Parts: sequence; structure tokens; C-alpha cells
Amino acid sequence: MRLTLDLHLHSQASPDGRMTVEEIAAAARARGLHGVAVCDHDVVYTGPTEVDGVLLIPGVEFSTEHGHLLGLFVRQPMVYTTWEETTQAVRRLGGLTVLAHPFQHRKEEGKLVPLVPYLDGMETWNGRANRKNPQANAQAAAFAKDYGLIPTAGSDAHLAQEIGNGTITVEAADRTLPAIRTALLDGKGWITGEEGSSLCVARSQYTKLKKTHAPPLRYGRWAAFALKCAWEDLRRTRRKGE
Repeated sequence: MRLTLDLHLHSQASPDGRMTVEEIAAAARARGLHGVAVCDHDVVYTGPTEVDGVLLIPGVEFSTEHGHLLGLFVRQPMVYTTWEETTQAVRRLGGLTVLAHPFQHRKEEGKLVPLVPYLDGMETWNGRANRKNPQANAQAAAFAKDYGLIPTAGSDAHLAQEIGNGTITVEAADRTLPAIRTALLDGKGWITGEEGSSLCVARSQYTKLKKTHAPPLRYGRWAAFALKCAWEDLRRTRRKGE
């Protein structure tokens, strides 16, 4: 059966996230998705695996010295230690190791090559990645193809309106998590995506300021960042209209 999935988004368990699993499921249903992967920052998702008919794939997004690492299909709480130990632990628990938005910050390809043996896949479309580097997703897709990594896609949504900005459609034997994992490993999914709003990034950063009780000076810096994001969105809208 054909399933369309958003394999990277955040719930309110992330410092910059605000969505409940119910809100995630509702937004996913509205976008016609069959499932999403909840990958909060350094927190493994251990909640229900289905809400209102939408599959919630357990996952985590680790902050590492080599960038952000997704651990998909991991349900057991764990913390990041070292790159080698953590990638091995994810695989030992039946999870998939996926490097998220690897070229978002214009990273040199050569620095990623030593990481390949520890990876199952690479996020070749991320709804937020092209904001800083317009070629980020294209570079990730080319790298994954060259080094035999399975492609994945996700919106990196922190807000409901972003869900579905990056999806992969797979042919799975059924709608269970093991069947989806097997389908992803086949590497034959169809990826689609659209660039998200820069203002959504600003809004999620505001959420982080509120949750962490940031000092007033940080809010001033955020206001300047939000104006920059608004200008980016305006320029993007104008380009689409040309």
C-alpha cells in the first residue's frame, strides 16, 4: 500500500516546539498524510504510535559534533554520548540513522564522507534547509545518491502550518511501523517538498525564548531576526509571482 510520510517534525517536547500530538495528527490528516515521525531535540518520542488514524513514528533528533542526527523508529529513551556509540545504539535498537539537513550551513562534502559508514540515510529534502543555503536539499540528494544512502524527507515542522512541507511516499506491505521501515530501506520512495516560511522559523525561536525564560536583550535580537525573516518571505513571494 502507498503511504505518504513526513519524517521529521517537532512536538512541544522540543524547546522550540509548541504542538501537541493531537494537533500534529490533525494537521497531518488535513495534508493527506498517513504518518509522521516525531523527532524532538535530544528527546526520544515515547507517546502513542497512532492518533486519529495518523501513524506517529517514534524518533529523536540528536545535536552532535557532526550536525543533527535523526534516529527513526527508536522508542527507548537514550541520550547522545559519542557519534560512534550513539549511531550503534540506534541501530541496535532497530532504528535508522539519518543525517538531517546536512548542507543547511554550506558544509563541505568532504567532511561528511567519514560519517557514511555510520548512516543508513540522509535527509534529502528538509522544509527549512534552503533558507540559509538555496542548494542545501539538492546537495543532500546528490550526496545520498553518490554514497548509497537511503533518501528521506521531512518538513522539520515546529508549527502546524509547516507539516507536509517535506514528504516521502513509499510502497509498504501494510501500515505498520516495521513495514514502513522495510519500505524506506528499499530506497524507492518518491520525495516531494516545498520551502517553508521563514517567519515560522522566527515564531519557533520565539517559543524557545519564552520556554527558557530568556532575558529581555534576547527579545530585541529576536525582533531583528523576525524582520529579516519577514523580508525573506516577501522576496520569495515576489519571485513566485514573476
